[in-house]
Amino acid sequence: MSLQKYLRGRRAANLAEGLEAAVRDGALRPGAQLPTVRALAAELAVSPTTVASAYRGLQRRGILVADGRRGTRVSLAPPLPVATVARPEHVRDLASGNPDPALLPPLGPALARVARRADPPHLYDDPAHLPELLELARARFAADGLRADALAVMSGALDGIERVLLARLRAGDRVAVEDPGFGGVLHLVRALGMSLLPVAVDDEGPLPDAVAAALARGASALVLTPRAQNPTGAALSPARARELRRVLRARPELLLIEDDHAGEIAGAPARSVVGRETRHFAIVRSVSKSLGPDLRLAILAGDGETIARVEGRQLLGLRWVSHVLQRVVVELWSDASVARLLARAEANYAERRAALLAALAARGVAACGATGLGVWVPVPAEAPVLQGLLAAGYAVAPGERFRLQSAPAVRITTAALEPAEAPRVAEALAAALRPAAGASVA
Repeated sequence: MSLQKYLRGRRAANLAEGLEAAVRDGALRPGAQLPTVRALAAELAVSPTTVASAYRGLQRRGILVADGRRGTRVSLAPPLPVATVARPEHVRDLASGNPDPALLPPLGPALARVARRADPPHLYDDPAHLPELLELARARFAADGLRADALAVMSGALDGIERVLLARLRAGDRVAVEDPGFGGVLHLVRALGMSLLPVAVDDEGPLPDAVAAALARGASALVLTPRAQNPTGAALSPARARELRRVLRARPELLLIEDDHAGEIAGAPARSVVGRETRHFAIVRSVSKSLGPDLRLAILAGDGETIARVEGRQLLGLRWVSHVLQRVVVELWSDASVARLLARAEANYAERRAALLAALAARGVAACGATGLGVWVPVPAEAPVLQGLLAAGYAVAPGERFRLQSAPAVRITTAALEPAEAPRVAEALAAALRPAAGASVA
């Protein structure tokens, strides 16, 4: 496509605005390859220096990504409202990462109890957090043996991670992240103008040597997922947690963020690498996977200074998370029937992961997914596998969304995949892999 119609001037700022508009309009789709600096300069009759400056500015904002020898492309998740491509109705969605709606607690009874309480309206000067919610959260962290010096309520896990990063770091700082790791974190760090340092993971979590290497390269923060790691399903073992604490002991000033997004339905016990000597840390525990994504609520535990900074900044904007939502979570966490449902959900998710892993193994396809809501399948090249599965009626997530330097793969969400369906999905994947076997690595 020609970008000429988006150019409104000759300066780098004009070109950056035009490229941003092209992404927003859908003329440049997420993941689209951009021309080289010299090629675009020639097409638009501007200086290569102008194009390079525009590219750098959009990279700092997370709209574009420098992709090494492959040049520059649009981010897979640009921080802009972009149009999405509708999925054909006949295609089974195994890509989204959603929990199974049938395993989420109904909100009606909790909302009815909240309405019957007839609490007075919460006004601007009222406390930001419900004491009952913080009390329940503190008890849960204590029961899991997790350090929680102070607590705050956030609008979801990514909201908490963003606020902690902004409270402690600045643009240009280096953040060590899991590779492969949650795309939301990768795109968020880029959008904040910070640099990503990849840390390899295995089934037990981040590799200690990889963490040490990232620290040696000047990481100011480490973001990790202690269980239900997205996308691999990794979960910290007791031995790995001890090894990582030993590595981190040499850098007590490092900002440590643990994203416990799946909470009690993760499929593994809660563990942490936060030690007594850790000065700056945050553990964010979302209710999105267990109680429902639309609740938009997470508890942030951390050291007193970090939580105070986060709350101080929160008071200048959002100010508080809806007390109605907070009260609903209190009601759900206090309901014994909800606790039983979450235990059943955790068991069902484990059964569904295991069924697909077994079906893949029976067809000679290696995969991992010890915990969480999905399975991670290494592949020689992603595009042929994605296309083959789509032709068979299944949409799965491209691994590119989650990768920095790690090898190609696809993620299959198993949250709502009944065990009886697993052989059909595994057969479709095995068939898609056959023509891909000779393809070059993406």
